[in-house]
Amino acid sequence: MKSKNLKFIIIDLIGTTARLNKKNKPTIVLMTRWHAIYRCKSRLAKDIGALNAAKIQEKLTKHTLKVAKKIQKEGLADVKVAIDGIGIQAAKKWALRNKIQKIETQGAGNLGTKMKRQFLKTHSAKTISHKKIRNPILLIGTDLPSISHFDLIEAIQLLTHKEMVLGPSTDGGYWLIGLSNKLLNPQCSWPFSGIGWGTDKVLQKTIRLASFNQIDYQLLQTKNDLDNILDLSPWLDYKSFRLSASLYQL
Repeated sequence: MKSKNLKFIIIDLIGTTARLNKKNKPTIVLMTRWHAIYRCKSRLAKDIGALNAAKIQEKLTKHTLKVAKKIQKEGLADVKVAIDGIGIQAAKKWALRNKIQKIETQGAGNLGTKMKRQFLKTHSAKTISHKKIRNPILLIGTDLPSISHFDLIEAIQLLTHKEMVLGPSTDGGYWLIGLSNKLLNPQCSWPFSGIGWGTDKVLQKTIRLASFNQIDYQLLQTKNDLDNILDLSPWLDYKSFRLSASLYQL
C-alpha cells in the first residue's frame, strides 16, 4: 500500500473515531517500568548489560509516550501512565518534566493483578468524573519500537463494536488489550482469572477464556516485543531498520 493511500485511510479513521468518541472517550493506560539499571529489561540486560538495557527501555518508553500523546492531542483518548520500579513522588516529578498529566504506580502483584487493578481504577475514576458514562480502556506496554499512531486508532475504533481487542506478540503474549464499556460493567465479572502470566501461552489462554465467556473479540497485527538480544536484530541492521521504520512513519 502506498504511503499516500495509507495517510488517507488514517485521516478517515481519525474522523470516524473522533465522532464516535465524543461522549465515550477511551483511556489509554501506558504500563512501563522505570528505566534504571536492574529495574527493567532483565532478560535483555543479560545479553547487553544493565546500563544499555536501561537506555533501550528509556527510548522505548519515550517512543510509546509520543505515540499515545498524539492520540490524546487529537482528542481521541485520555492517556495515563502506570509505572513500576519507582516511588510515586519520583514518578510525579518525572511526569511533570515529560508533560504527563496522569501517573500512578502499578502496585504489587503479578502482571494479571496489575492489569486488573488498572482496569478497575481507571474505570472507577472515569465513572465518577463522567457521571456513569462507561468508557473503553486500553492497556499498552512499552516494548514495541514499531508501535504506531495507526495501531492505537485501529484499536480504539474496533472497541466501538467489539467487546475486546488484543494485540498479539510473537512471544505468546500481547502488546495491547482493550476492553469495551460492556466488559467493564459489572466490575466483579473478570473473565481472565487463572492465566499463567509470563509464559508463552498467555494469548492462547486469554482467547480460550474469551470464547468460553462468549466475549466478542478482535485481534490486531502481531508484533514483536523487544525482550532479548535476538529481538534487537532488525533494529541493529541499518538497511533493515530503515525498511521497517518506513512502514510506521505516519
